[in-house]
Amino acid sequence: MNERRLAVNRLRERLPVDGAAIDRFLARHPSPVVEGERATFLFRGDADEVRVRHRVVGLADPLPMKRLPDTDLWAVTTTLPSGSRVEYQLETRRGEHYETFNDPLNPKVAHSPMGSSSVCAATGYEVPDWVHHDPEARQGEMVEDVLRSKALRREQPVRLYLPARYTAAQRYPLLVVHDGTDYLDYAAMKTVLDNLIHRLDVAPVVVAFVPPRDRLKEYPNHAPHARFIARELVPRLAERFSLVDDPQGRCLMGSSFGGIASLSTAVRYPGEFGSLLLQSASMVFTDIGSDHGGGPYFDPVVKFVNRYRARPSRPVDRIFMSCGTYEPLITPNRSMVPVFRQAGMTVRYVEARDGHNWEDWRDRLRDGLSWIFPGPQKFVYE
Repeated sequence: MNERRLAVNRLRERLPVDGAAIDRFLARHPSPVVEGERATFLFRGDADEVRVRHRVVGLADPLPMKRLPDTDLWAVTTTLPSGSRVEYQLETRRGEHYETFNDPLNPKVAHSPMGSSSVCAATGYEVPDWVHHDPEARQGEMVEDVLRSKALRREQPVRLYLPARYTAAQRYPLLVVHDGTDYLDYAAMKTVLDNLIHRLDVAPVVVAFVPPRDRLKEYPNHAPHARFIARELVPRLAERFSLVDDPQGRCLMGSSFGGIASLSTAVRYPGEFGSLLLQSASMVFTDIGSDHGGGPYFDPVVKFVNRYRARPSRPVDRIFMSCGTYEPLITPNRSMVPVFRQAGMTVRYVEARDGHNWEDWRDRLRDGLSWIFPGPQKFVYE
């Protein structure tokens, strides 16, 4: 789009303007103002500085905003390719006081265990319709369980999903989800499963949502965690439910550190699982030296990934991988695709113009789940 035709630039051409004119502008142009592949972030108020904070690799962080002369309106315009989705906050400085907060002019908010952020959706991005509750979809059942784990030396809660019309006369594949509570709370995964199974995109599946106690310790290649999953949880569920008695019917899933937990568990117990579903997995490695830039929590991750890259194995047959092009982990994830393929595994890899966040992972669930456990619809049309 011609820069002069951007809404904020048309407003600049009319300066000076009064507060009522600013009110009318904001009423006509919800923030951020998305025009073609340009997005203009706005803030109204008194401050010494205003900036946009984000985690988009490739854009300056923070993005400094400029005040329109003789007004209390601040703005900055940046490129936002079609289909993009960006989470951000605003930061103000008044003297020595800094404050960071969600965009007061933008009602779109995303939630995570770390809090909430404002959302800027570019032209071409839409929340998938299968994310929302469908009154036509039969509801699966959630069952609370607690396992006494010798490996973890504690009681481990697990939330189990049983598909609608579950029956012991049929055998079901098993999906084990790391950060399970977060997938339910922030990725709407129960609703997603109900909808995708109802639409025949995904086969009816039993899902174990497993929350960690200390994920930074338990998820990066932690032997007790892997033993709990492979030698305690899976056998317990196989005794209790009617599951497919074959590795091809078992999948490990996780995002970020949960992706490392899934991969490292499979590597420790090769042949126990048929597939992995890895979302923005923290597969950080070093080709030389030890400065990986991730901090001490990444030390065991880098050690594990470096060792795997040196001697790649084939712990499963199939891996689905997704990653956001705007997150720092995009390069490590791209780099691991040929490593997995050369080890003899079938890999499906997808990218999206999004970041390291729960709604990005939610939006990729149909791609991953329908590829790992395809329903009748997938067999008919693909």
